[in-house]
Amino acid sequence: MSYRSYVSDHSYEASIFKFRAIVAAIISFLLLCVLLFRLAWLQIVDYDRFANLSENNRIRLMELLPTRGLIFDRNGVILAENKSTFHLEIIPEQVEDMDATLEGLAELVTLTESEIERFRDQLRVRRSFQSISLRTRLNEEEVARLAANRHRFPGMDINARLSRYYPQGTAVAHAVGYVGRINQRELTVIDEGNYRGTTHIGKTGLEKYYEAELHGTVGRQRVEVNAQGRILRVIDKIAPVPGNDLVLNLDIELQRMADDALGEFAGSVIAIEPHTGGVVVFVSKPEFDPNLFVHGISHKQYNYLQHDVDKPLFNRALFGQYPPGSTFKPFIGLAGIEQRRFGVKESIYCRGHYLLPGDKTERKYRDWKKAGHGETDFTKAIEQSCDVYFYELSHRMGIDSMHDFLAQFGFGEKTGIDLLGERRGLLPSTDWKKRTQQTVWYPGETLIAGIGQGYMLTTPVQLAVATAALASRGEKIVPRLLREVHVSVDDTVKKREPSRTMIKLRREGNWDVLFNAMRKVVHGKWGTARATGWGMKFKMAGKTGTAQVFGIAQDEEYDAETVARKLRDHGLFIGFGPVKDPVLAVAIIAENGEHGSAMAPIAKKLIKRYMEKYADQ
Repeated sequence: MSYRSYVSDHSYEASIFKFRAIVAAIISFLLLCVLLFRLAWLQIVDYDRFANLSENNRIRLMELLPTRGLIFDRNGVILAENKSTFHLEIIPEQVEDMDATLEGLAELVTLTESEIERFRDQLRVRRSFQSISLRTRLNEEEVARLAANRHRFPGMDINARLSRYYPQGTAVAHAVGYVGRINQRELTVIDEGNYRGTTHIGKTGLEKYYEAELHGTVGRQRVEVNAQGRILRVIDKIAPVPGNDLVLNLDIELQRMADDALGEFAGSVIAIEPHTGGVVVFVSKPEFDPNLFVHGISHKQYNYLQHDVDKPLFNRALFGQYPPGSTFKPFIGLAGIEQRRFGVKESIYCRGHYLLPGDKTERKYRDWKKAGHGETDFTKAIEQSCDVYFYELSHRMGIDSMHDFLAQFGFGEKTGIDLLGERRGLLPSTDWKKRTQQTVWYPGETLIAGIGQGYMLTTPVQLAVATAALASRGEKIVPRLLREVHVSVDDTVKKREPSRTMIKLRREGNWDVLFNAMRKVVHGKWGTARATGWGMKFKMAGKTGTAQVFGIAQDEEYDAETVARKLRDHGLFIGFGPVKDPVLAVAIIAENGEHGSAMAPIAKKLIKRYMEKYADQ
């Protein structure tokens, strides 16, 4: 190659290099300009937006859940408390792939289909920054596995939460009720701000009725977190306000005593203080364990409870409606002598059946005693529960007169007890039948109503309130399970005076006449509950009752041995004591218990133990 050629090529390459360098410099300059422009845009124009996003990545707003108020019986025995448990929770906004996260967590801990379904339901209605519980009641081994794998699941956290626990188990299930997870319907009605982060709410019983007292007020705190979501420091904090504690009128000892005494019978026992309206005993059998519902009951367990023939989830004390049978006779009898339809000393002859005057069919309305009771006045009619006497009395009164008097004791109306869903029972009248059945009232139906049968229906709570009104000589008080509220904020005690109404009689002495007759039921020589009165150190007033479950033809006789248990008569008893100054009124209904006299010892035990415990009060 010649020298000229070499020089020429070198000049050419230098020019190419220079051109490329200039192009590269221009491109670099342009890129630098773009970078500087973008930096300026971010730092100046979009500063506020990105500063806020940066702050949100570093600062987290967290809810501080209030401690749910406790529930105690009248003597300080705890009925509902809070226990610490570990919960697996997820913050949705920090999770990129929720399905993958759930699959991964399912490899570490057991996740049921219902738990995942419940989590997805909450995912749809809750905000993305709110923590949602996926699993509750984690054991120590599960907590350790999740903690060791925490780095794999952004947004996952393990938190210690207080969970509701009912140490008395089944004993107060229908009275206290239980809490459960908040569902979609409840989310639409609760105060979202005050329930933010809250997973459970009262579902039944006092837990639901006094939800506003028990829940408390949610708190807030701003915390600084690292990339893994761990809290580094608390920036500021508004402490939650704990829920208020409830002290009930219930006595757990008497509650268990009544529960045990009722034995295998389904039914209810209600005991009320006549002068305060305090509900000391509230039993509905059979019961269930409320702890099963706190964290979500399994389908198998729920189906078992739902389809159990004895219906343990059914609150018989509040929802059960039964014919009152002969326990209605003291009220009917009081109405009769008060309205002067029958003289106190006036008697009729009971031959074992009754013929309705003017009835050409000569249908016989039978007495429970086939041979009859002979000459019977008011006291004997109550003591021996003579049906014929009350057939005649109800015929003289008429159904509307009976209705108006009995309504004063609360029959046919809700008592107003501090529980939700109470039934009204049924107190019939001519207007009621015309309105509901578009037909007239027949005289024979009045006779049946006079012994607490036919259309007559009452709830156990209703019957207990009416019995308490008798015991207090006409002072009818709205029953209350709640005794007092202990306010968490200032440690004060709130009490509410119960609503009272008076049932006025034209002659106050009629109360004494009735008390004497009801005393003879237990302590009289021929009283239907005389076996209970033997050896008693105090005097108790009472009335036995039997309510038919199915009808029997006039010429047939009831044979318990040939009747299926579920078709046997209900056994009822009402009573109060001591007679001179009653401290406790009791109503008992035992489904298919047949004889009310068999229920009288329960009332005796409860009144006796109450007097022993509270004699000085």
